[in-house]
Amino acid sequence: MSPISISTLYSFSFVPSIMHRIESLLIAANLKKMHLDHCMQNVSIPTIKVLEAITTKKCQENFHLESLETLGDSFLKYAASQQLFKTYQNHHEGLLSVKKDKIISNASLRKLGCDHNIPGFIRNEPFDPKKWIIPGDSSEKHIIDEELLSTTRKIYVMGRRKVKSKAVADVVEALIGAYLISGGEMAAILFLDWLGIKVDFVIMPYERHFEVVPERLVNISQLEHLLNYSFRDPTLLVEALTHGSYMLPEIPRCYQRLEFLGDSMLDYIITMHLYHKYPGMSPGLLTDLRSASVNNDCYAQSAVRAGLHKHILHASHELHKHIIRTIKDFEKLSLQSTFGWESETSFPKVLGDVIESLAGAILVDSGYNKEVVFKSIKPLLEPMITPETVRLHPVRELNELCQKEDYNLKKSLVSCTNGVASLTVEVEAKGTIHKHTCSAANKKTAKKVASRKVLESLKEAFPGYKHPEASSG
Repeated sequence: MSPISISTLYSFSFVPSIMHRIESLLIAANLKKMHLDHCMQNVSIPTIKVLEAITTKKCQENFHLESLETLGDSFLKYAASQQLFKTYQNHHEGLLSVKKDKIISNASLRKLGCDHNIPGFIRNEPFDPKKWIIPGDSSEKHIIDEELLSTTRKIYVMGRRKVKSKAVADVVEALIGAYLISGGEMAAILFLDWLGIKVDFVIMPYERHFEVVPERLVNISQLEHLLNYSFRDPTLLVEALTHGSYMLPEIPRCYQRLEFLGDSMLDYIITMHLYHKYPGMSPGLLTDLRSASVNNDCYAQSAVRAGLHKHILHASHELHKHIIRTIKDFEKLSLQSTFGWESETSFPKVLGDVIESLAGAILVDSGYNKEVVFKSIKPLLEPMITPETVRLHPVRELNELCQKEDYNLKKSLVSCTNGVASLTVEVEAKGTIHKHTCSAANKKTAKKVASRKVLESLKEAFPGYKHPEASSG
């Protein structure tokens, strides 16, 4: 082989990997061009971001779609919710939720993705240099077929493969996230339009017929001080604080419509806040931060801390007793509480809902100004969860521990008597049974508490266990 040196010869071994990356970038570029063929406006998005959005964790690369998927998911939920809220102003929250689920469901996203040939662009296998095919190899074994992707675009097909439905839906959400983070909300809306999801951020008047004098029902000045926001239409405050049990002829709506809007909007702006505040964090950590920050228990504790429970308009004796029990339980919690997950009683759903409905009210009143909403609601959520303080939900933490250590987590036993749920969590670890039974107002709370007790038992038995915190993901 002289005069070729060994080091020069060795360098040729990198050619398959280099060519694979070039091929991957060309695939991403072609997917981007497909969208640009449809889009009349100039949308600038880096090809590497599209590549990230079509790369699954199975590829075992140093980047994958999870963070973009989280962003795309939250944006899609908000875009769909605000569109439905504006379009169907006389529909109650239940109908709006049904319509929203039809838009954002994995089945719908999978169908839209398949209709636009996205599965063929998904990267879901790790690169194996031994299986790499030299471009242009025309041998019968590696023959490449031509196929029309559209009236103006032709592609070359190397073979067929199976892609799971959820993977297609995940990539669609990740592509939404890629356009959002690279080109802003308008770029994301244009991508949604290409998919066939019609949304816009055009402000429409909110038609309502409230004949009440707001000052007679709510303490406007105190609430505006608490929210650091002055309402142009104070009847939105009445709607945002009215429970279904308090319906009067002059109050035609309870808080549920505004809660529907505020729920998705808070999810979106908090997710974006976390993504920008902690750049470079792992995709798994972003997902954990989001789920720990955007949940009813977290909102409920924020409502209690702010004293919002005193302003809720309701006429339910049972709800009143439940709120009183919650306040007593809240006072026992330490300041180091995991944002609602340490509570051993269930929070009344209305406490978390009212944070969302107030956010929705401010959004509508401010002309859909999300920055104004975040500035108003963020102080109520302080201290917000950080990479250092995030904790997994006990149910998820127990599942992950059992998977990691190969412990046998048995199916939970559930019974319900007189409205009280009783649930047993049992784990067999290294020949020892660890189990706990908890009774609570609902199955969700019972499982949370029982899982935490079993976790504590496992940690005592096996002291080397490390709590998954900021390294999560």
